[in-house]
Amino acid sequence: MLFTKKGPPGTEATLAVAVARAEELKITNIVVASVTGETVKRLLPLVPDNINVTCVTHHAGFLKPGDQEMNKQVRDELASAGVELLTTTHLLGGIDRAVENTFGGSYPGGLVAHTLRMLGQGTKVAVEIAVMALDAGLIPYGEDIVAIGGTGRGADTAIVIRPEHAKNFFGGKIKEIICKPRDL
Repeated sequence: MLFTKKGPPGTEATLAVAVARAEELKITNIVVASVTGETVKRLLPLVPDNINVTCVTHHAGFLKPGDQEMNKQVRDELASAGVELLTTTHLLGGIDRAVENTFGGSYPGGLVAHTLRMLGQGTKVAVEIAVMALDAGLIPYGEDIVAIGGTGRGADTAIVIRPEHAKNFFGGKIKEIICKPRDL
């Protein structure tokens, strides 16, 4: 499925086709990016009990030093609903971004991020959060999952991926692109 526009207009359709594809393939784990919790809240009513949901948020300090963009009340609400939450340094940012911001140039994480963005920001996000969730032990190793990302707010991209741990990143496989925006 290709959307004519990126970002929030495709959220409902992205979530619906992502869950439907997970059910068709008997995938039991969905990893979704959500900064405020709104996207994962919209996902939850669509997800059957046999599918686990992991939500990856921006790391603390992403916009402002020490700040958590998802407030504690929303975190508690999602945890009560059985959602695993992960807030940690972004796989393709981290220390590389600090070096790039301070000294200029491109570094491995940035090169990988820019390459994945050729398929759209949502694809980059979906790949990144899948590896982050795997490295955190929140999804099982060696299984296909559905990962949902977006461009800015909302969700506009869903993929089937078998991620590898960060140290073996290039062994991971994007098995399917379920949906993404055509307008990058």
